[in-house]
Amino acid sequence: QVRVVESGGGLVQAGGSLRLSCTTSGLTFDDLAMGWFRQAPGKEREPITCINWSGRDQYYSASVKGRFTISRDNAKKSLILQMDSLKPEDTAVYYCAAKRERQRICPQGLDIYWGQGTQVTVSS
Repeated sequence: QVRVVESGGGLVQAGGSLRLSCTTSGLTFDDLAMGWFRQAPGKEREPITCINWSGRDQYYSASVKGRFTISRDNAKKSLILQMDSLKPEDTAVYYCAAKRERQRICPQGLDIYWGQGTQVTVSS
């Protein structure tokens, strides 16, 4: 059975930091393109950062570039999102996504495995 599990959300003041973690089971971790998506109330789910299977290549959306850092440790089957200089507009449910994919950086299209989501709230 495939599972994708996030942890680390919470409430933080603007300017603060949070660290999200994601792990998987039932998948070969170093076969996976992985990413973090978020969905704010009334908005569509959007990709904010992705990392390819080896960790060498990353993508950041303009809204988080320079503030968020994605990393992975394949030996520990761990994906990390370090979020610094948080803003109230970063408030959303954050989802970890994984897909068996070695050609692209981001999970996209069909056959994406999703975590259950973790709430991040940034107060002003």
